[in-house]
Amino acid sequence: FDTIKTRLQCSPPGTYKNAIDCFLKTIRTESVFALYKGATPPAVGWAAIDSVLLGSLHNYRLLLLRWGLTEATFGSDAQRLTPLGHGIAGLFAGCTSALVATPIEHIKVKLQLQLQRSAADRQYRNPIDCIRQIVRAKGMLGLWTGFTGSLAFRSNFFWMFGSVEVRTALISRYNSLSPNAYTTFLSGGFASFAFWFMAIPADNIKNRMMASPPIFPRPSFMGMARTIFAEGGYRAFFRGLGPTVLRAFPVNASALWVYEGTMRVMGAEKV
Repeated sequence: FDTIKTRLQCSPPGTYKNAIDCFLKTIRTESVFALYKGATPPAVGWAAIDSVLLGSLHNYRLLLLRWGLTEATFGSDAQRLTPLGHGIAGLFAGCTSALVATPIEHIKVKLQLQLQRSAADRQYRNPIDCIRQIVRAKGMLGLWTGFTGSLAFRSNFFWMFGSVEVRTALISRYNSLSPNAYTTFLSGGFASFAFWFMAIPADNIKNRMMASPPIFPRPSFMGMARTIFAEGGYRAFFRGLGPTVLRAFPVNASALWVYEGTMRVMGAEKV
């Protein structure tokens, strides 16, 4: 899903009619394994990204709780963080995780956009070779190409974690239940839609910035936004939304369910 999304976003206009056309052309010309190009960086690095995201999220929540952004917990007199507080914590956590996520996503995008069937014909043989070429062309900071786009994209965790809290409260009230694994799973899935509908324009800009060849000057956020708009107007900022929405619910519902369950097992303070 992510490979198709990235190719829809970063390929020249008219390359693919839609996500299905991208899927079929990729398999036909490169084999089914091409769908997993760029899988190594996230497989190795996503644990670090989510550790920073969710670890900092919890600490930002505790900080905001001490600052008094609280309300009564549903069904009791205990105080917990407001939905706005959860959203602000998500925004700060998303921006913090951009420090780790940017180089990993940068390498992933570069590998996903290699259309050659044979590995010998590709510019980057593997993730390590990709890193070497980027560093050789632009220095270590070249790995953080697209950082401003990553900040803009990940700031939308405001909507993710803010809406998780709203949906948890709504589902709990509707079912007359206190928040549990069931409500957490559903809330995480539905909140992912709020996140992606708000984040997909920045995701387009971020990935286009990362897709730029290392020999080119480092692209700016606004410059890339103007380029995308010139190519297809406002609709161009929503390329790749289809495959993203298809994967969003199961991925994010499962992730939040595991995170909240692990926190409960560890006895972490509920905020």
